[in-house]
Amino acid sequence: MPTLTEVLTAATDLAAPEVEWLHLLVGDWQLMSDLSFADLVMWVRSDDGWVAVAHVRPTTGQMVFFEDVVGRRSPRGLDTMLDEAFSAQRIIRAKDPSFRDDMPVREEAVPVVRAGRTLAVITRHTNLAAMRTPSRLELTYQALADALTRMIAAGEFPHASAPTGMRRGAPRVGDGVVRLDVNGVVTYASPNALSAIHRLGHVGDVIGELLAKVVADLLRDESPVDESLALVVTGRAPWRTEVSSRGASVSMRAIPLTEGGQRTGALLLLRDVSELRRRERELITKDATIREIHHRVKNNLQTVAALLRLQARRLPEGEGRSALDEAVRRVGVIALVHETLSQGFDEMVDFDEIAARGLAAIIEVARREHPIESRVKGSFGLLRPEDATALAMVLSELVQNAAEHGLRDGGGCIEVTVERSGQEGDEVLTVTIADDGEGLPEGFAPGRSGLGTQIVQSLVQDLRGRITWETAKPRGTRVRFLARLRPLRRESG
Repeated sequence: MPTLTEVLTAATDLAAPEVEWLHLLVGDWQLMSDLSFADLVMWVRSDDGWVAVAHVRPTTGQMVFFEDVVGRRSPRGLDTMLDEAFSAQRIIRAKDPSFRDDMPVREEAVPVVRAGRTLAVITRHTNLAAMRTPSRLELTYQALADALTRMIAAGEFPHASAPTGMRRGAPRVGDGVVRLDVNGVVTYASPNALSAIHRLGHVGDVIGELLAKVVADLLRDESPVDESLALVVTGRAPWRTEVSSRGASVSMRAIPLTEGGQRTGALLLLRDVSELRRRERELITKDATIREIHHRVKNNLQTVAALLRLQARRLPEGEGRSALDEAVRRVGVIALVHETLSQGFDEMVDFDEIAARGLAAIIEVARREHPIESRVKGSFGLLRPEDATALAMVLSELVQNAAEHGLRDGGGCIEVTVERSGQEGDEVLTVTIADDGEGLPEGFAPGRSGLGTQIVQSLVQDLRGRITWETAKPRGTRVRFLARLRPLRRESG
């Protein structure tokens, strides 16, 4: 199904700012649908007539359209209302209900105006089948919805300055609704809104009270608050804030209501986000604990490496000292992975950084004997910690072997090439380590080689991969291994 932008581009000649205006409206019209207890459909006029480009259903009442209407042409009879609303720039209500599957439906057409130009028309479809004497809540909601529709027709809604991208927990109609008059006095508060205010510590009624004073009394002994709080609780600006008191947190959003450009009051949405914030704090604590664990593991591994290094210095030159030096390097590689994890904010490893640092350390030591150049082509990307540890060990062993045994006494070049692709649903890394040295020794067999080669083969098997050694042309050695990576874990929104 095409996106709203694609449909608007193909069907209309609207400019970019006008398309963005419609996007702002669609991004916020669930509010109006819930207050109206009605389906909303946005229509634009194309060369072939009116076409539906967006549709939203209410979460507070019965829907009208069970099927998706986006992309459909306007039915016969509705286009007359659309034309009149579009041309006259005023709200048009059908005189009599229409019927859909024996269900009576009240229909209205609301022009979407920006800077004096009509961009589209929204139709509001209300299911009348379950109509009864409305409660005060329903009457207030419908009055607020009517105020918003008049603002849309006057080009005063949506608010281009409304905040986006704030913390999770944006309030919705079902979470709590408060209506303020022009002076910021509460004229109505839904039961959920009253509960949220009482949870902050307010005792007594809210109706007839100045909301700014109610909130100020609650926060008198609390820490400094958001500077936008005054604008929100008085309803003077389309903004969001959060109030915390006595361990409770309430998210607030203000929508000023205007008539003819003059502010007449405000609609406030409230949501108790205390539990949501508690869970976020738990996650932050958990993340900090995990990073601290990685930091301590890194420190412990570095301590082990230092002890092995001290022990090696006490041994004479020979196999025993070389073995301890190799153990120091291997422990250091694992410590490098934990150091990277201790600095991140999730359980993913940017392996390019580890590869660069590990390769530089090996080459720096090898250069003391003869000059060596190194380069890396491609990117490893993000890896799971368990894959990163195994891959770091494999890469370290192969580069170390190339530096110690593959290159000639006069030095040479070591090149690491990385390709990452998807195969049969898996992420696959293909890594090639090539040098321009003497090539493989005669009769080389991986299974009968030293400890480093055996470690590499075992780790590649853990990575569900395979590895091959071959003599490169015109000279040198090429080692290529394939690793199948575990799926990355992502935190949900």
